[in-house]
Amino acid sequence: MGIFGDMIQYIIDMGASVMLPIVIAILSILVGVKIGKAIRSGLMIGVGFVGLSLIVDMMNAQLGPAAKAMSENFGLTLSVVDIGWPGASPMTWASNIATVAIPIAIGVNLVMLFLKLTKTVNIDIWNIWHMTFTGAIAYTVTGSFAIGILGVVVHAAISYKFGDLWAPLMEDYFELEGITVPHGTAAYLAPVACVFEFFLDKIPGINKIDISADTLQEKVGVLGEPIVIGGLLGAVVGFLAGYSPQQALPLGIKMSAVMVLMPKVVKCIMDGLLPLSERAKQLLSEKFGDSDFYIGLDPAILLGDAQVVTTGLIFIPLTILIAVIVSGNNVLPFGDLATIGFFIAIACAVHKGNIFRTLISGSAIMYMTIWIANQTIPWVTKLAQTTNMTNGVSRLAALDQGGCPITYIFTQIFERSNLTGMAVIAVIYLACMVFAVRLSKQRAKALETE
Repeated sequence: MGIFGDMIQYIIDMGASVMLPIVIAILSILVGVKIGKAIRSGLMIGVGFVGLSLIVDMMNAQLGPAAKAMSENFGLTLSVVDIGWPGASPMTWASNIATVAIPIAIGVNLVMLFLKLTKTVNIDIWNIWHMTFTGAIAYTVTGSFAIGILGVVVHAAISYKFGDLWAPLMEDYFELEGITVPHGTAAYLAPVACVFEFFLDKIPGINKIDISADTLQEKVGVLGEPIVIGGLLGAVVGFLAGYSPQQALPLGIKMSAVMVLMPKVVKCIMDGLLPLSERAKQLLSEKFGDSDFYIGLDPAILLGDAQVVTTGLIFIPLTILIAVIVSGNNVLPFGDLATIGFFIAIACAVHKGNIFRTLISGSAIMYMTIWIANQTIPWVTKLAQTTNMTNGVSRLAALDQGGCPITYIFTQIFERSNLTGMAVIAVIYLACMVFAVRLSKQRAKALETE
């Protein structure tokens, strides 16, 4: 692996809450941010990710057992448990591809920037694990290291183009000017929402329905506030799980805490990223003139939105229901349930915060994700076996990345166990991309007009 590879792995093993502050502080100093300010920025990001980790861990600890109890309460027999991103990312970083994936992904970004193929400057090194997962799965399945590296390159290139694609939505809906989210489940699943946005606009009556946390608050007063919505949804999940009031009501209070604390935690991350973001944009403008550039960040910055968190909570029981109706499915959603907000975050922006539309497109998103994750069970299991991370379980699945259409299509091209399935997903996904490009151009044009 070498000394450099060992150093990278050492930093990776400390997790995002340590890795990202180190990377951000070093990058900030390199681009000319004062050392004291750079260190403070790094620490602020670390604080934000520690807070985010505490909230996510609490959600996993509380909602995970509730989801399992819910499935048992309704007599579901889904035998392969979703390990989620907390299980998929460690095995990805432990793969043979991991140590070369980071410099490769950064290299792809630099080449695309100089060739003017992207305007996205990705500074979120931790989430290179999404690109690495594609390479690790492809290498594990085919046995070809070259194909694995190609998988990293392909996923990285697509991710940076996603950064360009979603930048107008980041500014239009999330009010994040010059910021984008080029990777993760939010980025690659949002094209599905673009198709529904187009057709829902054409249906009389349906196109007039607009439900958001704000409109709910206007109509029902305090009952529409995020803190109340979180409490109600948490309690409902508890009661669906068969909990007594003594168990369900505390779950509701904890979900109220999520609705209040998540935006505050995300603000810490944004405050920490601001100095680097501003300095990077200044340097890029000096180098490339008046060209616009977007700083690529973690999808976590989108979880501060009330619509994203509210819809994510609704999707906890809804995703389990969808898993039941997916034909031939064996995957029990579990590890990713607490972070479904990542899956539908950009979809919320596509629908301008309309929870009604996000529930419709999000259901299609989760259906496709679960279907793909079911197909990739042998691949994820084999990766876990090669990295000694099966934890004694014979079959494993992962919604996050294991249900990624990019990974599935790329690996199927070489593995060819289900060419029909690959063709169907490829056609659907390419069609979704056409609608995504169309919507992105419309939002960009609207911003210019404003």
